[in-house]
Amino acid sequence: MKILVCINNVPDTTTKVKFIDKKVFDTAGVQWIINPWDELALTRAIEIKEAQAASVEKITVINVGLADSESTIRKALAIGADDGVRINYDAKDSYAVAFQLAEYIKKENYEIIMCGTESSDYNGAVVGGMLSEILGIPSVSSVSFLDIVEGKVIVKREIDGGQETIEAHTPFVAIVQKGIANEPKIPSMRGIMTSRSKQLQVLEAFPTEVFTEFVEYELPKPKAGCKKIDAENVKELIHLLHTEAKVI
Repeated sequence: MKILVCINNVPDTTTKVKFIDKKVFDTAGVQWIINPWDELALTRAIEIKEAQAASVEKITVINVGLADSESTIRKALAIGADDGVRINYDAKDSYAVAFQLAEYIKKENYEIIMCGTESSDYNGAVVGGMLSEILGIPSVSSVSFLDIVEGKVIVKREIDGGQETIEAHTPFVAIVQKGIANEPKIPSMRGIMTSRSKQLQVLEAFPTEVFTEFVEYELPKPKAGCKKIDAENVKELIHLLHTEAKVI
């Protein structure tokens, strides 16, 4: 089987978010990483290949983005992906991203396509579902377990009050959440060295429509300062919890 893992290039989750005139995200000094959900998907794909080399022929990572995302793709190669693809497109619309991915996948032959449930920057949580719909193949959402058992792809997903086990027919899109792997795989020194010689294919974007645009960004209001109350002043505490915090 061939596995394709869709990865996004996102700011480190510790980044202090700033905008220029409420219109443009300020990238100055930002450290870019693999989207955490995508990184866990990649980790699980590598775990399966390491455990079942005969079942998994190749793991490819793909990103829709500009040249500055190539360091993130190289990190994915260092972690253990066999090759990478970058579609040269300034990704600002979920549909456009899904369309770019679909146009590439239509020309290839991947049995399992893995996407993180959402991206940690915009939290849209729609690309995986859109990709499945455009390709006309099944998808399974909220996947917390994926394995190949006797040639069959078995996935598990969390449902209300329990867990659901599904045998997935390929090709299909697995939209994964945290739990798919315990911890993200860390690149080894050997992995970093070999990643430099792995193929990274750059493709020009496919013509597509864009249906949404970001008009303005607004940061949440700063949290109010902490109020300290004398331990003996229970009446004042109850008053503030009722009138200000509104929790009682």
